Amino acid sequence: MRRREFLSWTGLAGGALGFSALGIPLGTAHAATEYTMVAIPKLRSPWFNRFEVGVKKAGKDFGVDAYQQAPESADEALQVRLINDAVNQGIDGLLVVPNDANSLVPAFKRAQAQGIPVITHESPQQPDADFDIEMIDNLAFGAKAMDLLASAIGPDGGKIAIFVGSLTVPAHQIWSKGALDRAAEAYPNIVQLGDRYPVSEDQAQSRQTALDIITANPDIKGFLCFGSQGAPGAAQAIEERGLSGKVAAVGTTSPQQAAQYVKRGSMTGSVLWDPAEAAYGMVFIAKTILEGNKDQITADFDIPTLGKPAKLDGNTLIYDRPLVVTADNIDDYMTF
Repeated sequence: MRRREFLSWTGLAGGALGFSALGIPLGTAHAATEYTMVAIPKLRSPWFNRFEVGVKKAGKDFGVDAYQQAPESADEALQVRLINDAVNQGIDGLLVVPNDANSLVPAFKRAQAQGIPVITHESPQQPDADFDIEMIDNLAFGAKAMDLLASAIGPDGGKIAIFVGSLTVPAHQIWSKGALDRAAEAYPNIVQLGDRYPVSEDQAQSRQTALDIITANPDIKGFLCFGSQGAPGAAQAIEERGLSGKVAAVGTTSPQQAAQYVKRGSMTGSVLWDPAEAAYGMVFIAKTILEGNKDQITADFDIPTLGKPAKLDGNTLIYDRPLVVTADNIDDYMTF
């Protein structure tokens, strides 16, 4: 594995992230061990372009050679291939946002057998990962998304469809449960149509599925989309059918991608977090392990700029940093 001692200048002039107090003071020199880390998200998209900003920022702040390689699509086989290639190249740390929690386990086992820390995101309790980091409490996050959708639909409620990236993305299933639990508790007139539709990482597929649902259910009132491409696809379908303002769409889509639909009224808004924050934390966790300090990662573990987690559940560090983006504030978040 490539490791070398060097003198690093932390901090980065300009290019600050959109979250508060991220920079370590400029011009601070420190001796550090450079580790090579690769981040492998689900796919190349605006959301994960923002994730990459956090990877690069953390690399500069912590004296780490950190970079991103993203599959062209949300294909678990492509992701496995990238992970295995990275292990073969002798990287020191592996940072992954899994498409399929279970299919990655053999690759993760192989990495750990070679002493490579595995840090994940959007995959609570990920098997064979050292740690997973979540920027939101998953059940509460799903409930917040349902609150936003219910507010757009109105008190009469109606039918809704739930889109997820796939039926094997753990976070999406937990968010769906949180949303449905919230509906059962507070919005009894909201009724789920069918089961979850695993289309939300592909905008074209989400659009076509939404068109099919609207055709078969002209009384549909909303789409709740967990996965970055679901709400834009549903919004396209809503616009094509002339239903902007009549059918709601809520998603977990980057503000930059969501803006055109939100401003035209075909998408209600996004409930999300800053993925750059997650990436920043992942690099720091991996570096902590590589430095032999894994035992310090407890419920009191303090990540620069993020602070301490709300809780540590098994191998999962859980923060509570949700972000609700609507037409009222979306211009404030156009950096991702």
